[in-house]
Amino acid sequence: MTIADKQLQCREIITKAVCGKGRKFSTVTHTVTPPHHPTSILGAWIINHQYEAVRSGDGIEVIGTYDINIWYSYNKNSQTDVAKESVQFVENVPLSYVDPKHRAATEEVSAEVLQEPNCIEANISSSGASVVVRVEREFAVEMIAETKVCVAVVPGGCSDQDDKDFEFSLGDEDGDFEDLDSDLLDDEL
Repeated sequence: MTIADKQLQCREIITKAVCGKGRKFSTVTHTVTPPHHPTSILGAWIINHQYEAVRSGDGIEVIGTYDINIWYSYNKNSQTDVAKESVQFVENVPLSYVDPKHRAATEEVSAEVLQEPNCIEANISSSGASVVVRVEREFAVEMIAETKVCVAVVPGGCSDQDDKDFEFSLGDEDGDFEDLDSDLLDDEL
């Protein structure tokens, strides 16, 4: 039984769906100034990462904080200490796809960390008084909202269709390929 055998009806329904997505990788630089002039860097790491997502313009802003810890030696490598600094950040992640029919009043946004903030390089600055830290991070964001979707409606409901198979087609399949020139077909597919 094909859908064409019955009178096909379409209806718009409102449902919650993913109406926008985005992803952003970034590298940022921070400067940490320890209480002593560092002689060498012994380690650098990032802890206590927290964030939240908010809708902003054409994208989603990921707003958060993390702590940078720099283990360093000073006084000609005779003593060590750990310099700690809290960093606030705002990462604007553009949406690569936005459903134009979504209802803006129903938007809910979320962010997921694809790569936690990670120190990839730490060097003593040219002045010798601070440490320059490069950090990588990556976020994926989603916007969920109500939107309209077009669905096919089976007359009589679903209960009388449970034991039947349906074939969906958009036209007469028998003649779809008759007019094709077989010399133009790519044999390597």
